[in-house]
Amino acid sequence: ARACGAADAAALPARLRAIVGSFQAVPDPMQRYKQLLFFATKLAPLDDAARTDDNKVKGCVSQVWVVARLDAATGTMLYEADSDSQLTKGLAALLVEGLSGATPDEVAAVQPDFVEELGLKQSLTPSRNNGFLNMLALIQAKTAALAAGGATGAAAGTDAEPAASAATDDTDAARPVYAAIVSKVSAALAPSRLELDDESASHSGHAGVNGLRGEETHFRMEVVSSAFEGLNRVKRQRKVYELLADEFKGSLHALALTCRTPEEDAAAAN
Repeated sequence: ARACGAADAAALPARLRAIVGSFQAVPDPMQRYKQLLFFATKLAPLDDAARTDDNKVKGCVSQVWVVARLDAATGTMLYEADSDSQLTKGLAALLVEGLSGATPDEVAAVQPDFVEELGLKQSLTPSRNNGFLNMLALIQAKTAALAAGGATGAAAGTDAEPAASAATDDTDAARPVYAAIVSKVSAALAPSRLELDDESASHSGHAGVNGLRGEETHFRMEVVSSAFEGLNRVKRQRKVYELLADEFKGSLHALALTCRTPEEDAAAAN
């Protein structure tokens, strides 16, 4: 693996930078693989109550859950994770160990391509590598939500599917959270396309959700706006989460979010 350049190293939190260095110091791919499995033994057991869909990483060949917390006293992040696969658990442990203690801004600045510095390419199938990137994406999305005053259970939105269009005739007094989301996002971002789907009914049994009939707790949203131009994925999500800080303080428990520019949306449609 190539050594981390100054720019690469500067973008990594100190603990993650040290972990990357420890992997780079091991020249043999098999030894690096064993080192990854050793990391798996460092993960503390995850409470069963945390094994929810909101905490589950989408797009992984194995089951993996991630929990994020913001320490208000220090302004730093704390993470927990677990998986039913030792290899995936090792990858999760690497992120938990490397990113815990970092600030939200430091976590947001981590670029996905840092995985190339670990020298694990020969040990990871493409699906495992994608799963690792999805873990990082979920961690960064949860971190952005917490930094913006959201709920711990805020879900990543890297895999949102197109939902029903957010028509204005649905945003009535009977659906105040839905109406607030559409109103605030429309006013602030002037989206060329906004799709919002209320998934609360399918999450009524999850930990942290009161399950009352009609309670608006879980949404999936896709936003296309020129306001996202020049912003990375995490900053785009943070922009939306900040708009909805009051809703997260209320009944809104999780928002699966996909943000695109008009150009990106056109490319995705082709």
